[in-house]
Amino acid sequence: MKSAVETLNPTRVRLTVEVPFEELKDSLDAAYKKINQQVTVKGFRKGKVPARVIDQRFGRGAVLEEAVNDALPKFYTDAVNEAELSPLGQPEVDITELKDGETLNFTAEVDIRPAIEIPDYSGIEVEVDAVEVTDEDVEKSVEQLRERFASTTPVERAAEDGDVVTIDLEAKVDGEVLEDGVADGVSYTIGSGELLDGIDDAVKGLEAGGEATFTSELKGGSAAGKEAEVTVKVTQVAKRELPELDDDFAQLASEFDTLEELKADSRKRLENMKQYDQATQAQERVLDKLLELVEVPVPEKLLEDEINTRKHNLEHHQLGQMGLDLAKYLEIQGKTEEEFENETREAAVKGIKTQFVLDELVKQEKLNVNQEELTEHLMRRAASSGMSPDQFAQAVVEQGQVPLLVGEVARGKALAVVVEKATVKDTNGETVDLEDDEDEAAEAETSEAAADEKAEEKTEG
Repeated sequence: MKSAVETLNPTRVRLTVEVPFEELKDSLDAAYKKINQQVTVKGFRKGKVPARVIDQRFGRGAVLEEAVNDALPKFYTDAVNEAELSPLGQPEVDITELKDGETLNFTAEVDIRPAIEIPDYSGIEVEVDAVEVTDEDVEKSVEQLRERFASTTPVERAAEDGDVVTIDLEAKVDGEVLEDGVADGVSYTIGSGELLDGIDDAVKGLEAGGEATFTSELKGGSAAGKEAEVTVKVTQVAKRELPELDDDFAQLASEFDTLEELKADSRKRLENMKQYDQATQAQERVLDKLLELVEVPVPEKLLEDEINTRKHNLEHHQLGQMGLDLAKYLEIQGKTEEEFENETREAAVKGIKTQFVLDELVKQEKLNVNQEELTEHLMRRAASSGMSPDQFAQAVVEQGQVPLLVGEVARGKALAVVVEKATVKDTNGETVDLEDDEDEAAEAETSEAAADEKAEEKTEG
């Protein structure tokens, strides 16, 4: 087999391949064997029909077609490996010549990873937000914790702002009650904005047993986006009572004995979270600077596929779960379709360039991924997906996505190498040390989880 490569543009090549006919022998034998198992010829046992009879009865062309279809993937792969190409997607193959007993010639056009040269990136400088936690931030955090431990006491009076009402709901569209438009025993805090527009005004002033009707646009369900006539009946009014901010509250809501200790912990937790956000901001800005340094051509077909994938995931997964379509989403976002298209395209271009550049850095820096790093990444991905690590790992293996996860970890390590060599300063002009930010964030999350657990225990109690 002989092959040659013609560069059509920085991201696409045409392979021209010439295959001597004798190299098709194994595929021809396999073709005859396959056809033998599929046909019946009088006078011959199944699977024992001679090749010459198959040629006479079914045509040599059918055999050649079967053989070529079987052989092409191998010859194409051999040509790709010989040229040391990194193809993207499936090739467009064209058989240019097929002479029985002589030769098979074909061309294959395919997108490839562009050759990328990574320049010296040690001079990258970025500025990030300073980590500043004010007394007001701490007070707000403690107040939010206090809200979690609020208790409710039924009262015999009209509902007011901040009260927790138990309500029954019935929604009608065009005079018909929706199948999924009835809900009983719903707990709602007046003023929280967590249900329908207009419900606050409807229930305020009602006592237990009171009823009101209002019109609102449904946010989800079978009639999402439609105007509905909603009837709300209040079955109970309860007053929310917040615990006193004192040492007893600190002991109730945390492992600390005093309110001052609780506030000190809240400050530390907020600092840790802001340091983690600062590190994330540094990574994003260093990456942007790196991409500015590198010329990265993007294959048009790959770009179009990426854009379509992003649109599909948004429309059929994210928006679908929210009961929205694209038009409603754009309306809420205050964007035109053209703005959405441009933003999606820009994000897709950046995503492709990022992968190309970081993959090249992985090779350049000879970075590897060990089992511990892969496991840690898998645990984080599982947590973000709402699945258990075992469920997520099983899904990854079944879908053949282990190499994708390995690639994600490797690219993360590549970016970390660049960030480590960059100069990062905050808005106060101070040099930022980005080490241990993930540990600090984990510590903050642990404190948050402990508070949630205590709040749940109180609620269950």
